[in-house]
Amino acid sequence: MSLIRLAPPPRSLGDLAAPYIAFAAKAFSREATYRMEVFTNVGSLLVRLYLMKAVWTALYAQNTAPAGVPLHAVLTYTTVALLMSLVLEIDGTRQIRDKIREGTIATDLMKPISLPLYFFSDGVGMTLLHALLILPTLALALFLVHIDVPSPAVLAAFALSFLLGYLVNFLLNFLMNCVAFWTLETFAIQLMVRWASDLLGGQIVPLIFFPGLLQKFVLALPFAAIYSTPLLIYLGNIPPSRYVAALALQTAWCVVFGLLSWLVWRAAANRVVVQGG
Repeated sequence: MSLIRLAPPPRSLGDLAAPYIAFAAKAFSREATYRMEVFTNVGSLLVRLYLMKAVWTALYAQNTAPAGVPLHAVLTYTTVALLMSLVLEIDGTRQIRDKIREGTIATDLMKPISLPLYFFSDGVGMTLLHALLILPTLALALFLVHIDVPSPAVLAAFALSFLLGYLVNFLLNFLMNCVAFWTLETFAIQLMVRWASDLLGGQIVPLIFFPGLLQKFVLALPFAAIYSTPLLIYLGNIPPSRYVAALALQTAWCVVFGLLSWLVWRAAANRVVVQGG
């Protein structure tokens, strides 16, 4: 009697996603154990909000509203930007550098999982905990400032833009940490890129305050896709008629950085430098 070997049934999308959902859940639990660090981040955010309010109030007391943006709109911008930073400052890809320096990246590459997706799911898990902190942090922030709340349609566009900005931010961090495959250290490049991102991304100062051609230039940079585009949608500076163009530009940067990440990861995985012993 001949034996017929049956091919294993194709795995469903749920089966493929199950490990990464588990990774995200584990990262959420791990992050929740560091409660004091989490509370410190919230306290630091509130202090930054208080200082930013004092600075903007003093500046507006001396000058007229730049770009026609009133003080209450700038304070709304600042508050929402700081709440966004609770999520966007989480970097799940920093493990790449640590694993390369420890040498564990070699064995990780042999595991039957996608390491980039592992880093993404780990970052999502940590992000979810910090996302849960936005509501209580917002409640505390309202004791310091009054913020404007747009219509549900604008909030929906803001949420979609924020998601695209999150993807751009993840891919940018991924590329920076992949540099460690060649240099073993990424602190300097991360410091420079993070400084540029904070300044040119609109986290600190709205990009519409920049003059003329400089404003057009910084709004076209990928950094603007992280903070500025969602925030300008929230404030109404990007009207509904321009939503498609704004979201398309963010999507384009996601595609560009996604392709770059794929190319860099393929090149990096072919040359693993192990440091330590």
